[in-house]
Amino acid sequence: MKKYDYLIVGAGLYGAVFAHEMTKKGKKCLVIEKRNHLGGNIYCKLKEGIHVHKYGAHIFHTNEKRIWDYVTQFCEMNNYVNSPIANFKGELYNMPFNMNTFTKLWDDVITPEDARKKIFNQTQELNGQEPKNLEEQAISLVGRDIYEKLVKGYTEKQWGRSCQDLPAFIIKRLPVRFTFNNNYFNDRYQGIPLGGYNVIIEKLLEGSDVKLNVDFLKEKETLKNLAEKVLYTGMIDEYFNYELGTLEYRSLKFETEYLKDVDNFQGNAVINYTDRETPFTRIIEHKHFLFQEEKGTVITKEYPMEWHPGLEAYYPVNDEKNSKLYEEYKKLADKEENVYFGGRLGNYKYYDMDKVIIAALNLVESIE
Repeated sequence: MKKYDYLIVGAGLYGAVFAHEMTKKGKKCLVIEKRNHLGGNIYCKLKEGIHVHKYGAHIFHTNEKRIWDYVTQFCEMNNYVNSPIANFKGELYNMPFNMNTFTKLWDDVITPEDARKKIFNQTQELNGQEPKNLEEQAISLVGRDIYEKLVKGYTEKQWGRSCQDLPAFIIKRLPVRFTFNNNYFNDRYQGIPLGGYNVIIEKLLEGSDVKLNVDFLKEKETLKNLAEKVLYTGMIDEYFNYELGTLEYRSLKFETEYLKDVDNFQGNAVINYTDRETPFTRIIEHKHFLFQEEKGTVITKEYPMEWHPGLEAYYPVNDEKNSKLYEEYKKLADKEENVYFGGRLGNYKYYDMDKVIIAALNLVESIE
């Protein structure tokens, strides 16, 4: 008999939910984590009393009451509403695109009907031709003015290439609201856990054995021998030593700074910089997530960058080429005995947090 029923590789949200559910079923779980902390990319770190989202802003939102109820059994949520601002060369616009945006963008737009006509007229630029790239796709959806100021520069920084060189299918839709509503999400439930996301992760992992600073791939066979089954939430191509080729990701670099003499740097948690010349995509001011009133403030500038082995992989590049390669890796994964692959990296898929929880619960249900 092996010591554990499950070895869970990765102490992020997916692995933690899986460990919690399996522990409830009487299974013995060992959770290992390559980093020196729990929580994966939702990890929060206290800096001068301010909860800092170390790996970028995370706002919990869902339309599913059962998932909201699931999360709130581990924490209390505040009533934070995500209302980001776009900064284009010093001009400030509300996001997502709504009547506040349109009346600021165009002097002759006052009513929703004015906005509809303006946007419709600008979307006719292609004269019904099929969009050949992301630029043409965006213009066909929201028109040139919105594209040039609020889509183009941000997207080019995010992907590291011109919108004319990006495929049209990357943008299937751009939400446009003809109301004065700055709430970014349409979901019914939204908030940030009081005390940060660490509270949730720590409670999820109660009852599991946890080891930090352990690189599964460096001692794979030894670690696999500790448990009957493995849940792997790392990069699927790295698990197979990139034998079919390397999947592409976008990575991020964060510059975090404590401003001891500034109590309120930008007046909002998230401001996106949508011009191409500003090298970062956004500035996060962390104290606004939990409405903290500590002296000073902490800001983080977020710089997208090309991923290569050794960097943290954040966003899968789900274009046609990479999706095909992932499907080949999935065939290999399906042949692995007693190994499950899950999470953003294991499934090569971008997940919102509620979808991570749903996917982990679904895996538990399918196994048990």
